Amino acid sequence: MYDKLVNYAAKQLELEASEIKPDSTFESLGIDSLDIVEMIMDLETELGVELDMEDQKITTFKELADFIESKLN
Repeated sequence: MYDKLVNYAAKQLELEASEIKPDSTFESLGIDSLDIVEMIMDLETELGVELDMEDQKITTFKELADFIESKLN
C-alpha cells in the first residue's frame, strides 16, 4: 500500500517519488488539506472502501498507508 500511495502522490502532486519517505509529512512536501481530501477520495474509489479519517491524526505517508491497510483487512 505504501508504494501505491507514493506513486499516486508523486504522479498527482508532481513530486519525485524519491522525495517521499515513510516519515515524510504532508506539510513538509507542500501537500495541503485539499490535496489530501482528493487523494483519499480517489483511493476510496479505487479500493472500494470508505476511509473515514475525521478522527485520525495522520501526518505521514507511512501512517496513511498503515491506516488504509487496516481498513482493507
